Formats: sequence, structure tokens, C-alpha cells
Amino acid sequence: MGMIQNDWLDSLRDEFNKTYYKELYAFIKEEYSKTVVYPPADDIFNAFHFTPLSKVKVLLLGQDPYHNEHQAHGMSFSVLPEQSDIPPSLQNIYKELKEDMNCYIPNNGYLKKWADQGVLLLNTVLTVRAHQANSHQGRGWEQFTDAVIQAINAQDRPIVYFLWGRPAQMKKSMLTNPKHLILTAPHPSPLSAYRGFFGSKHFSQANEFLKANGSEPIDWQIDNI
Repeated sequence: MGMIQNDWLDSLRDEFNKTYYKELYAFIKEEYSKTVVYPPADDIFNAFHFTPLSKVKVLLLGQDPYHNEHQAHGMSFSVLPEQSDIPPSLQNIYKELKEDMNCYIPNNGYLKKWADQGVLLLNTVLTVRAHQANSHQGRGWEQFTDAVIQAINAQDRPIVYFLWGRPAQMKKSMLTNPKHLILTAPHPSPLSAYRGFFGSKHFSQANEFLKANGSEPIDWQIDNI
């Protein structure tokens, strides 16, 4: 399991020494040794590598990594560029982007362009067994990612939160910073997107908020490969 090396370390260093994290580490190490786990171990912390804490402008909170081959790579909702099948939730995100920001729908689901601009693509659980959704829930990742959310909440600058679906919205009580903008909507999955995710206009709202507070907006257009 690769380590976090950048400015996240200052906020998260204490977590690595806590009992829950040592137990989580031992569990994850064993899982990787005896079964197929996604994402690859070196990719677990990619969201943190690509988006340092000092650069976070938007937190897009997911739940569980994708559990099929060549999908999960350490960033919520994103899949590797060689993955030709874009997951249904991400397809719906692209549909909303087209309506909201007039973005064309790209031919891939690789969201690193967002991460490089300050969109932290965080799942609340960072690993999963192959083909077994939610198989690593309740093992300690939630406590770790809560510490991440608390570190973002403590930042003294405008930050936007996308809380899509009930599990993400359960984190809302942690978000107490009046300088930040919290946007909630149903999850973009095919089961719930039509209940209010479509038409939520979160992307344009985020950019308007960032610009109004002197911050560069996000270029949401994912480019074709």
C-alpha cells in the first residue's frame, strides 16, 4: 500500500498511528495477498497524490471503488483511460454536464483532468474485493476518510462539496465551515438520477461560487482520447 507523501501527510499523520489504521493496514495487506482487490495497491491513494490538500477546490464524494477489472484506480467515479465501457453513474454525470455546462460527452471515463485542477475524487472506502461490492466497508476506511473530510472542512478558503446520494449526505454534519458551499442531490446512478440529480446544475453552481470568491473555476470538459 503506497504512502501519502505530499501536504496531506501533515493532516493525516496521526491517523497512521491509530489502532484502527494499524488493523486496517493488516487487513488490507492480507486481502491483497490472498485475493484480487481493486484498485491496484499502488493506486489506493491516487486521489491524494493528484490533488494536494492545499489545492482542493471541490470534494466529490463517492462510496465504494468500482469492483470490475481495469476500472478502479484510486479516484471516485473515474475509470482508467483504456476502459471503453463508461460506468452508468459516470454516463449520467456526463449527461448532466452536457445540459449544465454544454460539455460534449467524451469517449472515456478518466477524470484526472478534474483532479489536477483541484477536484478531490474521494471514495469513503478506498478498496474492494473483485466483484464484491462493499466488501471492505466497516474495516476502518470510513474513519480514515472522515479525517480527510475534517481536514478539508478546516481549510480557510472557498471549497465546494458535491454530496450525491444518502451515504455522502450523511457527512454533511461534519461540514461546519461557513466559507464553504455544500451541494446535495440524489446519486447519479440509473436508480436515482431522475429523482433530482439531473437538473441539479451543481457544476455551474460550483464554478459561480469559486469565481465569486476569487478562485479559478473548474474546466469540467473531459477530453477525448
